[in-house]
Amino acid sequence: MDTLYRAKPYIPEVTHQWILRKFGTILETGGLIQGAHVKEFEDDACQMFDVKNAVATTSCGTGLETVLIASGIKGKRFIVPTQTFAASVNCIIRTGNTPLIVDVDSETQCLSLDIIKENMTDDMGGVVLVHMSGLITPEMEEIEKYCKDNDLFLLTDDAHSYGAQLYNPYKDERRCAGTFGDAGVFSFYPSKIITTGEGGMITTNDDEIADRVSKLRNHGAEISEEQRHHGAKPYMLPDFNMLGFNYRMTDLQGALGVVQIKKLDSFISERNEWANYYIRELNKIDWLMLPQISSDYKPGWQSFVVFVDEVKAPFSRNEIMEKLQEVGISTRPGTHAVHMLNYYKELLRCDENDFPGAKAANDFSMSIPLHNRMIKEDYEYVVSKIKLL
Repeated sequence: MDTLYRAKPYIPEVTHQWILRKFGTILETGGLIQGAHVKEFEDDACQMFDVKNAVATTSCGTGLETVLIASGIKGKRFIVPTQTFAASVNCIIRTGNTPLIVDVDSETQCLSLDIIKENMTDDMGGVVLVHMSGLITPEMEEIEKYCKDNDLFLLTDDAHSYGAQLYNPYKDERRCAGTFGDAGVFSFYPSKIITTGEGGMITTNDDEIADRVSKLRNHGAEISEEQRHHGAKPYMLPDFNMLGFNYRMTDLQGALGVVQIKKLDSFISERNEWANYYIRELNKIDWLMLPQISSDYKPGWQSFVVFVDEVKAPFSRNEIMEKLQEVGISTRPGTHAVHMLNYYKELLRCDENDFPGAKAANDFSMSIPLHNRMIKEDYEYVVSKIKLL
């Protein structure tokens, strides 16, 4: 039986035709790397999220790494939640810094300002803050101010939160994920709300960081591929003043991103509609803990993560996942706890019980199907099978 879990990019037939035409043009001109469509994708992101700079990369992971290199910070400690994907920790290690992994708030499943304050040390360079499941950390603005006041570099891992918003009632304004702190980085992996296959996007209001990451992604070259190949001086070759990488997005990926970002609002609205349906239909199940969403949020809902209370539940979390799989409903654990993974356990000398909040999320969370190729009958089927457990 086909399962309902894996999100697929929703691309209507008219969009298929548009993409084929664009791909044909790209192949004919030979401009496969970092071309006009990547630039359009970046410009669209700036406009949609009201941010000054957007820089496309090969992935969220390489984007995170590039930002920390651009910061110039080395040999410092960075606070990072253990409840995250490995890339959030890897970027710290790979840039010559040391991760200080910490627990998350048991209710919000995010970093809190208190957790950051409790773990401050004199050699702290900054914070890598992770938004989970398409939500924004509730204390985001308070954390942002604290980091600024204490000269801490704040990088947000927005892999899950493309299009998510946080409302500030005092200023009567909404701010999008990717606009907090010094820089944010999005992911366009296939399970995300919009996808380019692989790919990432750095967003920042800091022009100096934007300039440095633009060069770093292109081997450290002082001029862009666009300037080199389409400028008025065909003899121009770039100078190199820094050690960089080949982290450039292809123009084929950029074309995919351009058409999907234009549909982002409708994608998120649809996901919010069905997330609210889940909340209404499943809130009477006493062994299932649902996401707690403030009215200040407009979630992106990359995924819908619930928690199984194994004391009250008829089966363990893993048994529930197996039973749902048997009836065609594929689920996944909501997240990793990095400190429980072998490499990091040995590197950071952690015990799996050191961070109980993240361990509970690792052991008892469950992501149920929510994506833009599901229809009403799919959601009703998921709810009915969960209620029958």
